[in-house]
Amino acid sequence: MSAKQSYRMFGCLFVVLKFLSVCVWLLTLSGATFAHENGPVVNKVFVKQGSDVVLPCSINTKEDISGKLFDWRKNGQKEGQKEVKEVFLYDAGSHYNNGRPGQDEQFKGRVSHFQDQLENGNASVKIRNTKMADSGIYSCDFPDHEPRQTVYNELVVECTMKDRSGEIIGTCQEPYIRTLDETKDWSLLQCEVRGASPEPTVEWQDSAGNILPAERPQVLESGGSYDVTLNITVTKTDQYRCVATQEELSHQIYAKTFVFISEKLCEYCSTKEAAGWLGGGFILGAGFAAVLALLIATKHITVNYNAGPCRQRDDY
Repeated sequence: MSAKQSYRMFGCLFVVLKFLSVCVWLLTLSGATFAHENGPVVNKVFVKQGSDVVLPCSINTKEDISGKLFDWRKNGQKEGQKEVKEVFLYDAGSHYNNGRPGQDEQFKGRVSHFQDQLENGNASVKIRNTKMADSGIYSCDFPDHEPRQTVYNELVVECTMKDRSGEIIGTCQEPYIRTLDETKDWSLLQCEVRGASPEPTVEWQDSAGNILPAERPQVLESGGSYDVTLNITVTKTDQYRCVATQEELSHQIYAKTFVFISEKLCEYCSTKEAAGWLGGGFILGAGFAAVLALLIATKHITVNYNAGPCRQRDDY
């Protein structure tokens, strides 16, 4: 083998080894990433906004933890960053609900543990009246346990739209509906939403909840407060709703009105069908007259004529 060939062979071998080392490094990095994203988050919990939720956590040995330490944090996998919040800490009987300081304001008075389950290794907590801001990753950590154990939960708080007027500043009040014009075939309805902040979404719906095509809404803004007017022309008898929604506030409120549209008695009848009905009625009437004449002729029916009390007698 010549020196030139040997040089080429070693050059190719070097490239192959370099490529393999890069692949191994990428696989290692990918493994670490997947382990971070999928490994620690062992439980995904869904809850409707405003409801209570239990975040599960148990030490794997199921030993009595009433005299031990466990710490709940929100976004606990990002320790050292500002978004980490203290949710609940238990330390041999001392915790946030019996005077221990340090709990984040977001969770004060809303988080409790299960005292009677500590002897079974259960460190789960309940969060009351969940809010959208509660969504995120929670860590349940046993820092003094050997080996150290940490359980992760991902809480997903699903938005629930409801009437929150009076609870939150800026929520719109019940919409005002009026009829602008009407005929026997249609009605022009108007919906007004006043004094809302942030700007609400306004739409018309039928009794089945279907969103109906309407005119372009008219929006007036003054000092951060919005007035919205939405008109619609309806052509069917139904109960209609004007719905105002402020997603940022999880607020939704509506007003409803009933509209009656007169319909033709024989709207779906053709001229031919109408003629058939008239012809049938004529034939039925003629048949009845013929039967009546026959009964009179055979003296089954006697027709008496009453001339009345004022008829003069001609027998003088």
